Amino acid sequence: GKTIKLLLNKHPYADAMIANLENFKKLTGMEVVYDVFPEDVYFDKVTAALSASSPEYDAFMTGAYMTWTYGPAGWITDLNEWIKDPAKTNPKYAWDDFLPGVKNSCAWNGKPGGALGSEDAKQWCIPWGFEQNNITYNKAMFDKAGVKVPGSMDEMVAAAAKLTKDVGGGVYGIGVRGSRSWATIHPGFLSAYANFDQKDLNVSADGKLSAAMNTAESKAFHKQWVQMIQESGPKDWSTYTWYQVGTDLGAGASAMIFDADILGYFMNGGTNKMAGQLAFAGFKANPAAKAPTPNIWIWSLSMSNFSKDKDATWYFLQWASGLDHCLFGATKMDFVNPVRQSVWKDEVFREKLNKSYPGYVEMFDASAPGASIKFTAQPLFFDLTTEWAATLQKMVAKEVPIDEGLDKLAESINGQLKEAGLG
Repeated sequence: GKTIKLLLNKHPYADAMIANLENFKKLTGMEVVYDVFPEDVYFDKVTAALSASSPEYDAFMTGAYMTWTYGPAGWITDLNEWIKDPAKTNPKYAWDDFLPGVKNSCAWNGKPGGALGSEDAKQWCIPWGFEQNNITYNKAMFDKAGVKVPGSMDEMVAAAAKLTKDVGGGVYGIGVRGSRSWATIHPGFLSAYANFDQKDLNVSADGKLSAAMNTAESKAFHKQWVQMIQESGPKDWSTYTWYQVGTDLGAGASAMIFDADILGYFMNGGTNKMAGQLAFAGFKANPAAKAPTPNIWIWSLSMSNFSKDKDATWYFLQWASGLDHCLFGATKMDFVNPVRQSVWKDEVFREKLNKSYPGYVEMFDASAPGASIKFTAQPLFFDLTTEWAATLQKMVAKEVPIDEGLDKLAESINGQLKEAGLG
């Protein structure tokens, strides 16, 4: 007869869980109550509860990046203690079933620059559903303009320009994010950048961090990215977030996006004008790379360190991230992308995707082995990455030349790292 309380973001993953909650209650006799908030205020609600050491919420949804703040602050629990205890974890939970790149991206040892998923890493959260960044495109528009799916950065720049010129009706070639936020860097931009073996930061042998985005290769990549936005991006690119990028694709205002695969998935359904007309492809920016290397966003579940009943909370977390619920969500709801390998092998799920989301399964299979968080884990992540986005805006607006802009950004970042005792 125990009760636990959850803090949830308004999201299809939360919807899938709520739709299946009666099953959990029947199985366990436990009561689960929850608060749901829209994303624009959600993370503030999490920070407010955790920073006040509030026992109100037992578990909550989080992005993996946020745990780089919450973990070292002592606000969340290292879940290894539960996962590795056979008395507390059902043998059928199958921790090995989680995609390794995704699982490891949710674990960090708390040392700035420490590799994600290292031997001494703490499991700050359990992956729940995740996004890889690839191409979603409008097949009819590509056919009309005689454009093939791009297989490199050069081809993407050229394809976007041709689509902008030839599709007509005010359609622009490519949607990518552009707002002054860390979230502009993490989707398509970082996925392509990492494909050229470029990093955000260097970590020296003695653990010191320094800026890595002013290399010759990085400057060449930034030039292409900026040119692509100037020639073929949306007019108000500097205001574009997840929502604008997706909405334009769904409304037929853009010919393709290089963003979260699940954003394309959602736009290919519902009441969107282009529902049923979109297709999917993995993207390899670097012609010399063997496969795509998408950076990922992982909606995850964390346990509050202030929970009054951690064992009951872990019981719930096992169910919510367990195979039965993942299969229910993937086949009956829009719980994509699943984080478990066995769900991707499920014929019902693959058939659902093959029928309505052309190219999705192939895109996933090609990208998943190289999919992981490509950022360096460190406490200034949000500030430094937002500054990178601000610099990108200046370059696109032609307020600063690319080489000079990146040199200045690196200098500023190195100063901040030194000031924080990290550089």
